[in-house]
Order: sequence, then structure tokens, then C-alpha cells
Amino acid sequence: MGTAPTLYTVRRLAALSGVSIRTLHHYDAMGLLVPSQRSEKRYRLYDRNDLLRLQQILFYSALGYPLREIVRVLDDPEFDLAASLRSHREQLEKEQGRLSVLLHTIERTLNDIEKGTTMVTDKELYDGFTPEQASAYKGEAEMRWGKERVAESERRVRALTKEQWRAYKERSDALHRRLALLMTKDPADAEVQRAVEEHRNSIEFFYDVTEEIYRGLAAMYVEDPRFTATYDAYAPGLAQFLSRAMLVYCKNGMQVR
Repeated sequence: MGTAPTLYTVRRLAALSGVSIRTLHHYDAMGLLVPSQRSEKRYRLYDRNDLLRLQQILFYSALGYPLREIVRVLDDPEFDLAASLRSHREQLEKEQGRLSVLLHTIERTLNDIEKGTTMVTDKELYDGFTPEQASAYKGEAEMRWGKERVAESERRVRALTKEQWRAYKERSDALHRRLALLMTKDPADAEVQRAVEEHRNSIEFFYDVTEEIYRGLAAMYVEDPRFTATYDAYAPGLAQFLSRAMLVYCKNGMQVR
């Protein structure tokens, strides 16, 4: 004999969900959340499916949908609960990312105000380039990687203090010098691969680096004369050596072996 499903009175559902009794009554009256059952005394009784529907109502309300629109969506015969939840998750993750950036910006600005430090300016994002070069490089980056990734990179850098940005550039310079000293080794050598992993982590300072992106960078370092010149300034042939080592790293599943 199976266990009887749990039923909730309007008062219990209000306590469970945080939605007021008055609001639940309103949802019932407008056909948004009609209880599946009624007691002998005509009290509202809500089952598990009703609870899931209320969850959807709260999700859609949080995303700014009008109640009448929520009725239309949930009553659609083709409504898919799992697909709806995945969509909510995707939208909430985007909002979470946006809020995270805003919070970080607030923290950096407070630090700027309270400690007198100075945040990185737009101009400092492209230190060392002429204005024409900076504009061209940004445009090319947007074409290659997309405006969203370039904007995210700029946001991360702009949130840094000048001291933090200077420290990053010093670490990057030291890494490139170390890679130049490793050029006598095989690109697959463990020490070289550890340096490559540090190189990849340094790029993730700006944006998330997938294997596809890292392979693209490896190609760009030897195909674009400007990038080749940047690395070869540390040691002739460094761009080619680093590119080969990066491809080994990708082949190994972005891990040091």
C-alpha cells in the first residue's frame, strides 16, 4: 500500500514558500495557481505539482514577467518544466556574473576612496602602444574573440589598482624571461609544461581560457608578426618554442604530465 501524497493547506504553503495567504488566494482567483484538491469543508489543498508550479511562478516573477504572462506560459500545452528550469538557471547565472562584476567594482572603488589608491585607466589597458595601435588591436581582438570577451578583459583590468597592474606586468615579464631560458629543453619537458601552465593561468587573469582558445593563441603567436616580435624580443625563436609547448599542453588535456 503506497504512502499518501503530502497535501498542504494554504497556511502551510504560505509558511513554506514565503508567499502570503492573501497572494495565494489571488493566484487561485486568477487561475495562476489553483489548488489540486479541496477538503470536505472546501479548504484549499496543494500537492507536489502545485508546489512545483508555485516555484515556476516565483522564478518568472523574479525575472520580471507579469502574472498574466506567467499564466499563459505555464498553461501552454507544450510547457516543459525541465527546459524552463534550465532557462532560469542560465539567466540567473548571467545575472550572478553581472552582479559579481558590479560587486568587485564597488570593492575596488571603495578601496580607491578609502586608501587613496588609483584604479587602472582605460589608457593603461594599452600601455606601450600608440593610440592608433591600441584602437587597431582592440578592434582585431573583438573580431577574433568577440566583443563580450574583450569587454570582460577590460573590466577585469580596469578594476585593478595601478600597483596591482604593475605587479602583474612584472610577473608576466619574469615568466617570459624564464621561458626563454628553457628553450634548450624539449617543449614536452615537465619544467617547460609547468611554465606553460603558468602562462595559461596568467591569461585567465583576463578571461576564461578554453583549449580551443589556447590553441588559437598558439597559432597566433607564430602567424601574427606583431606577437612573434613581442616574444622573440626576449629570445629569438621564443614565439615558435612557446607555441609548440602550448600545443603539447593542449594535447595533454590542459594538464602538466
